[in-house]
Amino acid sequence: MASFYLFLLFFSFFHSISSQILILPLKLQSLPSGSLQNPPNELSFHHNVSLTVSITVGSPPQPVTVVLDTGSELSWLRCKKTPTSPLWYNPLRSTSYTPVPCSSPTCRTRTRDFTLPVSCDPKKLCHAIVSYADATSVEGNLAFETFRFTNSDLPKVVFGCMDSGSSSNPDEDSKTTGLLGMNRGSLSFVSQMGFPKFSYCISSRDSTGVLLFGDAKISWLQPLSYTPLVNMSTPLPYFDRVAYTVQLEGIKVAGTVLSLPKSVYVPDHTGAGQTMVDSGTQFTFLLGPVYTALKNEFLKQTKTILRVYEDPDYVFQGAMDLCYRIDKTRGGLPVLPSVTMMFRGAEMSISGERLLVQVPGLIKGNDQIHCFTFGNSDLLGIEAYVIGHHHQQNMWMEFDIANSRVGLAEVRCDLASQKLGIGF
Repeated sequence: MASFYLFLLFFSFFHSISSQILILPLKLQSLPSGSLQNPPNELSFHHNVSLTVSITVGSPPQPVTVVLDTGSELSWLRCKKTPTSPLWYNPLRSTSYTPVPCSSPTCRTRTRDFTLPVSCDPKKLCHAIVSYADATSVEGNLAFETFRFTNSDLPKVVFGCMDSGSSSNPDEDSKTTGLLGMNRGSLSFVSQMGFPKFSYCISSRDSTGVLLFGDAKISWLQPLSYTPLVNMSTPLPYFDRVAYTVQLEGIKVAGTVLSLPKSVYVPDHTGAGQTMVDSGTQFTFLLGPVYTALKNEFLKQTKTILRVYEDPDYVFQGAMDLCYRIDKTRGGLPVLPSVTMMFRGAEMSISGERLLVQVPGLIKGNDQIHCFTFGNSDLLGIEAYVIGHHHQQNMWMEFDIANSRVGLAEVRCDLASQKLGIGF
């Protein structure tokens, strides 16, 4: 069965340009058709992701490959080798591995990742279960360990040493050792590192990019437009208070703003309806009323240049039901109307090839099938707007934790890597 389109970003090495800045190069790679078994109809949030980083952990160092996820808090590694999980970290080989006892304050840290309270195992060690929105989970003990980026050691990082769990995509998960949580929670990796901000830039041209930890002053980068993070002081059942939540205020197709009240974009009294910038999601998903309005306007503006794929039973990745037939002999897509997401203080404009994604292996006569890269959150059972990394391509994305804001600016990310002097 043909796989859906994924990007893998491999962070192969870094160098330090000052005591406060770490820069890592990125390389994008598309998984070949057929490389995933049984591609899921439901998009897996949080841990079924497409951004990976290669680091070393433990003493002596053990190489691990972990997914980079701005939608999760706790970092974790698989600590048990299985036939479906060949990549693993062995705590018995590390002299710096230290389990967290139940009596430790760390064991009682409140985090949204722990849907079930932490408990004591028979050895009086801190036991945790981390559950995700796709109904998968991992289970194991909390521990301290040294994480390394080349010559920089980060001792006593709290992480999960997981020895069991469930997966919605075993084939993809078999290619990684675990997860690196990057949200604003106290146990996230970026919080434990203590950097006030991090940035990344994903190229759509030559499969390169860059990830940067710290506050770099880059002379050639145009001024960023900033949108404030939405902070909620009162706990609400459906609002993730440590996510990178921004306020979406409207969407326009070319110059036409969708005729919707601004209130439709605001979280309700339960917290449902927040807008999250999430590196763990590929595409962008909108709540039903907004998605329907966008779909109808895009259809209206493209009816003379695109042919709709009229199969009522076909929904790409379980949430993307607007697809088109594109003649495979055509040399590219026609000029499409841009879609611009308007945030408080900033805009993100999506144009060209980022608006449609080809479905690998699906051919109808002489036509390839391309689907609109916005989906319906309601079909996923997710009560939120989610901005995926596909629409962050060729955008400098800055997560300014210290000042509680997200900055963005359009940039050629392939050139950004060259200007930063990073080799591949």
